[in-house]
Formats: sequence, structure tokens, C-alpha cells
Amino acid sequence: MLISFLTFGQDPSASESAKQKTITGTVSDKTGPLPGANVVVKGTSTGTQTNFDGKYTIKASEGQTLEFSYVGFGTKQVKVTKSNVINVVLDEAVTLSEVVMVSQGYSREKAVSYSLSQTFHGQTSGVSIAHNKGKPGAAGVVIRGAKSLHNNNNPVYIVDGVPVKEEDFKKLNQQDISTVSVLKDAAATSLYGNRAANGAVIVQTKNGITQKLSDKELKERFQAIDSITTPTVAPNNEDYNSFVENAFESPKSAPLSTFSIDVDNASYTNVRRFINNGQSVPKDAVRVEEMVNFFKYQYPQPTGQHPFSIHTEYSDCPWNKTNKLVRIGLQGKDIPTDNLPKSNLVFLIDVSGSMSDVNKLPLLKESMKVLVNQLRDEDKIAMVVYAGAAGLVLPPTSGKDKKTIIDALEKLESGGSTAGGAGIELAYKTAQENFIKDGNNRVILATDGDFNVGASSDKDMQTLIEEKRKSGVFLTCLGYGMGNYKDSKLETLADKGNGNYAYIDNIQEANRFLGKEFKGSMFAIAKDVKIQIEFNPAHVKAYRLIGYENRKLRPEDFKNDAIDAGELGSGHTVTALYEIIPADVKSDFFTEIDELKYAKVEPSKTQFQDELATIKFRYKKPDGAKSIEMVEVIANKVSALNQTSAGFKFSTAVAWFGLKLRDSQLVTDKSSAAIAQLAREGLAYDQDGYKAEFIRLVEAVQ
Repeated sequence: MLISFLTFGQDPSASESAKQKTITGTVSDKTGPLPGANVVVKGTSTGTQTNFDGKYTIKASEGQTLEFSYVGFGTKQVKVTKSNVINVVLDEAVTLSEVVMVSQGYSREKAVSYSLSQTFHGQTSGVSIAHNKGKPGAAGVVIRGAKSLHNNNNPVYIVDGVPVKEEDFKKLNQQDISTVSVLKDAAATSLYGNRAANGAVIVQTKNGITQKLSDKELKERFQAIDSITTPTVAPNNEDYNSFVENAFESPKSAPLSTFSIDVDNASYTNVRRFINNGQSVPKDAVRVEEMVNFFKYQYPQPTGQHPFSIHTEYSDCPWNKTNKLVRIGLQGKDIPTDNLPKSNLVFLIDVSGSMSDVNKLPLLKESMKVLVNQLRDEDKIAMVVYAGAAGLVLPPTSGKDKKTIIDALEKLESGGSTAGGAGIELAYKTAQENFIKDGNNRVILATDGDFNVGASSDKDMQTLIEEKRKSGVFLTCLGYGMGNYKDSKLETLADKGNGNYAYIDNIQEANRFLGKEFKGSMFAIAKDVKIQIEFNPAHVKAYRLIGYENRKLRPEDFKNDAIDAGELGSGHTVTALYEIIPADVKSDFFTEIDELKYAKVEPSKTQFQDELATIKFRYKKPDGAKSIEMVEVIANKVSALNQTSAGFKFSTAVAWFGLKLRDSQLVTDKSSAAIAQLAREGLAYDQDGYKAEFIRLVEAVQ
């Protein structure tokens, strides 16, 4: 089945891509490396960001130009020559100019230089850039008045080469802006027609990739924004499942705490996106367990028959000084690549109209290339797309034929409505028809989650995916974009469909999840992993599970093999935290119940006195139907916080920050400085700089 919005035939970029080479280098300023700087191949959607050490890697061809940018610094362009190394030093100032057209090109007039090292205050020809009043920490764009440009009507607004509505322009955050310029008179109309008779305000953002639109595309875009009622820049139409944080419970009235593991980390990258954009983080976008599990911790590898090892620590709780904290860590067995089972993968790609933004389908294509490069010859990939309908655009193809797979990706274009249910049906059908016994059979769904044709509600999608998981096919959900992002649907699909879920906000995150962590993301070594813990009332007055609100199970679900739970991948780590109110501590966060007449027992004074809790695990093999149980005892032995492992300190700091973002009513101390300090004390095993990046995020939120 062929869909009308796909274009087949000779790929014009094939010969160009064949000449590409890998460029590496460092982006720095006068004082040292710049982490998070943007590197883009000019005129394309190919881009990356520098790591913690300011280093980057990107593919480009000789003759192409690389653009280097960073907030507070001027953009620099360097042409690719024979050298494979390009190092760049950026200058700490941006020149904002009024530009007019002359016969030989452009000339700059009334140029004013502004330092952006602290804030982006200032103005240029009708545009003021300053902090938004009433919104602490936010800074945006304010229009001083149309008369700065013309006697009456407003100018047009162009962000990264694309016309946007005035209200969208005003919602831009100063931290996102790289350069601003204003075109007047002939300079404006020569580029944007009569629509720009009153001038044009041109913005280049830090993370945006400039699009070169044709005259026809510009006209269509201007017509489109006249009828759009939903802003295209501000993320005001995103959906998140609401939930109430776990309360303290008594081990006398609720002796068992049961939950499914969660290896998803979409919430952390989504939270990172909000903070980096200078926006407030929606409370329900914060799932503490996903923030904690974004990071990897140094748990011991399993040595016995089970596919994962168990590690526990017991120490002080930093946000409530009289309380304690238990950390439970699982480490999945790291299976060598050569020993991994063969893969039968089906890409399920949303190519509807909502995917047209540069951080959606264009980024999606680049992300999938990262995954394709991990494939072995014995692996195979099929590709299903959906918009108003669903179609198979690539039959199962060997991982050896990477060019064919990438060519199929490059030909995808966006347009139409979003029949997500039909796409899921076809993708699972394709996976089942090519099912590999004892293999890795998986559908990889990439979308912004905006389903609007057929089965589209969260309940509809849950029913559909629960039926499909019986096929033995696993699911990975990749979320893209902002503005109309539907986190709630993707979380539901991943939770109910033997799946995992990641949010891809840039190519660096794609390289992490689909490249470096490919084995953990794509190869399950255990499924339906459940945890059940019983606390000893002799030592525990009350307990609460930190996060996992959407993963809690009933006590009777623990031994019920029909109940779905989370999957653990090769080399994956899973971390859970319990906050404990010790038996001898009075707390405002918990009211004791009256002693129960029939539950009162007089235990031996010595029985179980050295045990804090008993913890049980159940899991199934990836192709199994019967669960296997493991049991461990947590000793009643408290370590001082400064004597705990680096992993305990860092995971605790991440959970603490998540509780702060959720404005938890069960946290006494919400100091960002204290959170950052604890994270620094746990800063170890951070080769890629993700933990250092977390500390910078904490410091950005007061």
C-alpha cells in the first residue's frame, strides 16, 4: 500500500551523503569549553550539541558550512575543508542591527552590541527583549509598538525562517534567542512580499534550525497562520496524566507495598526541555521515578541464575531530617552484542501534519538513523507510516542494507490527520508475520502522540495495546516535539504494552537512548518485573514510595501472572526510593491509627529485630509465562548520609529535585542549593556529562 504523501524515486541526497565525512571538534569561549552549544550543517536539518567537555561530532561534506551558536554568543560559520577537525571559539556578544537592502546586498546600520552573559536585555528597532513581569525567572520578547517600524500596522515575525503569529513571537524566551534583526521597507518586502510592508522582525533561536522556504511555501505559511488559533511556539496544548503523590502508610494497616518497575525516562528529558527553554514545568509532567532512572548507577552485575542483581542502602533523608531513606537498586545483566537474539523491528512513524515542525519529523529521521547504525546483518527492519491512513513503506529489510533503510526514511513527508490506531494495527500485524522465535520482536512507535482519527482516547489506546501485547511483540515509544505533545497517550501505551518510553528533544538524546543505550532500550532480559516490600513495624512507623504513582499494584497482583508489569533491558538499572518515618519519631506528615483489637500481637523481643524489611521480586523470562520469585532482607542498619555511595547521594538529589518541581507537600526543605550540593557529592561515573548537566538544571530553578 502506497500513501500519496510519500515521494519515491531517486534520492537526490544519496550521492551527497556518500561524500559525507565525520567532523569532530571543540566549541569554547575565551575561558573554556561550552557544553550544550549548537552545531548545525547550514541549510539542512542535520545538527548536534556539544557534550559536557564542549566536544561534538557531526557528519558533513566538503564545501558545506557549519554554524556554531550558543546563548549569549555570536554565531560563527566555518566551511568544511579537507580537515576532519574544526575547533571554534565563540565571542561573548551579539550584534543586533537594523538591516537595509542595497544594490550589492546587505549593509548594517545603527548596529548595537549587547552582552548576553547574564541576561538578554535591550531593544532594536521596535523590539524590546526583557524579563517578563510577574513571571520569576522568565524572560521574553516585548513589542514596544508598531510605530517603531511604521505608522500603524504590525510587522511580520519570522522565527528560524518560518513566519509565526505575533502572540507566538511574544512568548519566545530570551534564553532561546541567538540573534534578532529588523528589516524595513525594500529589505523586508523583497524577501517576504507585501505582507512585510510594515517591516519584518527576524529571530534566530539557539536550538532552531533555519528553514529556507520557497515563495510558495512562504505564502502558504502566511495563509496558515491567519487561520491558526493555537499558538505554534508555546507548549500550551500538551497533555499529561494527573496523579496524586504517594502518602505515608502504616505497616500495621498496609503491610505490603507493591509496584511495577519503570525503566522509562521520558519525564526527565521533557523536564529538561522546559527548564532549558526558561519555562515553568507542569506539575504532572514530573514523574520522579523517571527522573531518577534517567541516570545509570554502579550496581554490581548479577552472578547467579537470575538476570539481575539487587542492591539496597539505608540512610538519612535530606529533605526531612528526622526521616530515613531506603534505596533499592536492580542491575540487569549486560549481554555482549554478539550474544543478543536476532531482531525483528517495525518502525511505526507518524507522518501526519502535526509532525511538520523541525523538532518532530526531521529530528525523528535523524534519530532513526542512529538506531539503524546499531543493526547487525541478521537483524531486519520494516517500516510502517500513518497519517489519514496507514501503509507499509518498507518491507522487512536486512540490517546489512542500511542504505535502503535510510533512503526510505529520507523520503518521508508530513501531511494529513493522525490515524494512530490504524498504524498500530498494521505495525503489529507486520511484526507478527515476521515473528522470530526466541528473538527480539518489537514495534518502535515515533510520534508526538496527537492521535485524532479512529481509536484516539487514552482508554481506546489502552484497550488496543493491551490486546496487542498478547502477541509477544514488545513496544518502544519515542516522543517528539512540543506545543501539542501528548505525553499521556505515550505513557499509557508504554505502560500497558510491554514497552518503554523516551522523549527525544535533540540529536544528543537520540544518540544516548538509541545509540549508547541501544541494548538496554531494545533488548528485554526480563519482563513483568514486580517488587513487593514488607516493612517491620518494630522499626517503621510509616513509609511512602517516592514516585511510581502510575505503577502501583494491589498486593494480590504480585503473584498474579496475568497482571502486566515493567520490562528490564540488557545492562539496565532500576532504582526505587522509600521514605521512612522511624517508629520512635513523631511526624506532622502522618497520623497514627488506633491500635487494632484483633491485629494486636506480642512478638518476641528478639524476633526480626535486626530486619528493617523483607523485599520480594517476581519476573518472567522474555518469552515466559510463569513468574520466578526472589527474596532479600534489608537489615536495620543505618549509614550516615555522608558515608553512603555516590549513587545513593545522586539518586536522592534527583528525587529531591523532582519533589521540588512537583511542589510536594511532604517535603520540608526545598532548597535548590542543598539539592545541587548533594548532587555534587554524588558526582561520579559521569563520562558523558549528564549528571553535571543535571546540577546546572537544579541551579536554574529557584
